[in-house]
Amino acid sequence: MSLFDLSGKVSLVTGAGRGIGRSIALGLAEAGSHLVLCSRSRDELEAVAKEAEALGVRTLVAPCDVSDPGQISATVDAAIDEFGQIDVLINNAGLTIKKPAEELPLEDWQTIININLTGVFLMAQAVGRHMLSQRSGSIINISSIAGKTGLTGSSAYCASKGGVDMLTKTLAVEWAERGVRVNALAPAYTETPLVKAITDTRADFAERVAARTPMKRMARPEEMVGTAIFLAAEASSYITGETIMVDGGWTAFGA
Repeated sequence: MSLFDLSGKVSLVTGAGRGIGRSIALGLAEAGSHLVLCSRSRDELEAVAKEAEALGVRTLVAPCDVSDPGQISATVDAAIDEFGQIDVLINNAGLTIKKPAEELPLEDWQTIININLTGVFLMAQAVGRHMLSQRSGSIINISSIAGKTGLTGSSAYCASKGGVDMLTKTLAVEWAERGVRVNALAPAYTETPLVKAITDTRADFAERVAARTPMKRMARPEEMVGTAIFLAAEASSYITGETIMVDGGWTAFGA
């Protein structure tokens, strides 16, 4: 299983305090990677750091708003100062605001795009510069089924995730010859705090999602871990520019 071993690697994970980001961070730690943990909540990050350190890896807690270039720069510099390298980036931070397109305020549109797309670019750019200098690295952008299919009440979210998919391809093509791979992982609806905020206000939402999904249920955050480790590790050394769907068959189902 050496192809999946991340011992001695350093992974920076955004949105690491909860949900998919937390699960992936702890999965990377189990595979041996040290962690740079980023989100806007220090308390959540410190709890994840404690769990990761119990697995035998080192951590750096780095609160960061990915829509702020200054905070990104400071976070990346702190990671390099602490570890001397960044081998894996998990670009996971994101949010959604579900409203009909005709009612979506410009401010909400800009908030979603700034975090879900611009933040992904800025973090990939900042970390990518270090990866290019070391001529190695794997960037994994967390996309969504919303990058491939339209979802009602999600015009800005779908636009942001479609942008993430194309950004992934473009960075992959630009950086492939210099040793940096860029891929995306695209979940369907997953049992995270982000989705809970929707289900709490829409009683039938979970049931309708399950009915639409061939596997008849939402995903669990830990079901993203295997694909993330695969994309981070040597096992995927000839894969770049891809968006891997982890969606219970959602995008395969055309009806």
